[in-house]
Amino acid sequence: MRDVLDDLTKRWEAGESVGLGTVVATFRSAPRPAGASMLVTQEGEAVGSVSGGCVEGAVYEEGTTVLEGSEPVLRRYGVSDDDAFAVGLTCGGILDIFVERIDRETFPDLDEVAASVRAEEPVAVATVIEHPDQAKVGTHLLIWRERVRGTLGASRVDDAVVDDARGMLASGRSGVIEYGPEGQRRGEGMRVFVNSFEPPPRMLVFGAIDFAAAMARMGAFLGYRVTVCDARPVFATNSRFPGVDDVVVDWPHRYLANEAEEGRLDERTAIMVLTHDPKFDVPVLKEALRMDVGYIGAMGSRRTHEDRMNRLREEGVTEEELARVSSPIGLDLGARTPEETAVSIGAELIALRWGGRGVRLSDVEGPIHHHD
Repeated sequence: MRDVLDDLTKRWEAGESVGLGTVVATFRSAPRPAGASMLVTQEGEAVGSVSGGCVEGAVYEEGTTVLEGSEPVLRRYGVSDDDAFAVGLTCGGILDIFVERIDRETFPDLDEVAASVRAEEPVAVATVIEHPDQAKVGTHLLIWRERVRGTLGASRVDDAVVDDARGMLASGRSGVIEYGPEGQRRGEGMRVFVNSFEPPPRMLVFGAIDFAAAMARMGAFLGYRVTVCDARPVFATNSRFPGVDDVVVDWPHRYLANEAEEGRLDERTAIMVLTHDPKFDVPVLKEALRMDVGYIGAMGSRRTHEDRMNRLREEGVTEEELARVSSPIGLDLGARTPEETAVSIGAELIALRWGGRGVRLSDVEGPIHHHD
């Protein structure tokens, strides 16, 4: 829903109804992740995408149907279906898509979700997508870390879903959980889709050089909130890094320590050390390697890498801590320019996130998506 939230909220505020199709589960080589959404407006406009073009036509028809008064519906599209080629899903994937009508009556608290997303306050939306009692399909429960709004019909159901949804929200995961009709943990018959809206992950780029500018653009493209930090004010300027979320003039190690102390770093944070200057690199890496962050990479030749590792050992950094740093940074793509290097580093981040091997897909067999 995040990708269409602005359009959705605008129409909700105007008192309009829309048909909303949301990917709730994917299998094999599905083109869009869980949470991808498409709107169908009362004027017949389609906004967003659930499959990159594969099944939009079929979902559009379902969205039109719910706008005309039909009940919310859960549909599966895949190559195993008789009508797979008719709806266009020829990529080999399978999608479960839930289609519902959204307006002030069916989702009275949508404005609270939108406000939290804009304020980067983590919130999850739990929606019943399958239930023996059709009247409960499409009900919503909003879950924050410290509060809850709405109900799925019974306190036992709400308690179970809140516990599970908060766990998913903490890790930034969206997906379907199955329960018994009354919220039984080991039951079946009720399926709930939890759509997690957590703030974007952070990318901290240390070293205001040309490679940093390219890396900042790549980070933004991949969905990170990007900060460029350098102690040299002549280089760390907004004019050299247009479009970057934050440009900070400070010593990298001091800035990193302050961000950690304020609780602004987490296991999704990516740290890029691009200065290859020991007076900057060693102090900031010493700080970073003792933090619970998702990725730490450092630029430099193999000779620079060895010198850097030795300096860190002299500072008391252990071998186990040193093993966490990706250096030389990036995948072996033969990259030379700043832009090519940024692609190499971005590719490494994607591979580490999803378990990819960084080889040509045409040279391997099996699933394209490693989480399937």
